[in-house]
Amino acid sequence: MKVYHASSVVVERPDTEHSRSFLDFGPGFYVTTLEQQAIDYGQRFIRRGREAWLNLYEMREDFVEWKVLSFDAYNEEWLDFVSECRAGRILGDWDIVRGGIANDKVFRTLDLYFSGDISKHDALRRLVYEQPNYQLCFRTQQAIDQCLTHIESRKL
Repeated sequence: MKVYHASSVVVERPDTEHSRSFLDFGPGFYVTTLEQQAIDYGQRFIRRGREAWLNLYEMREDFVEWKVLSFDAYNEEWLDFVSECRAGRILGDWDIVRGGIANDKVFRTLDLYFSGDISKHDALRRLVYEQPNYQLCFRTQQAIDQCLTHIESRKL
């Protein structure tokens, strides 16, 4: 299966070392199966006057030997997990976490929830109408090395 990662650089050898903290699923290497989602993310670099690259990988789909956590909806479990990770607390020893991304619309709801301006119930009520975008976070280098193979990088 093809997956995509937008960056300001070509990423032939993905790693966990260059990850930022406080992301949806914690530090790791993030990819998506949705090409347009990655292209849209890459536009953020271009708007800041930087180069943008769409890195394409072949992803092994058999994750049987890996510890995988999957979120199929923006639900209470997803909200609790993202809340903890965005606060810098890493939950579990998952190799791969997959599920919805906190895009701009979702992030506005999360921001209100994190600041205490709306309750968990209100946040979940707003999120139930959102169609999740999709991301996979490879949280261990071993999972990256064995599951992802760089195919090409295209300048956006």
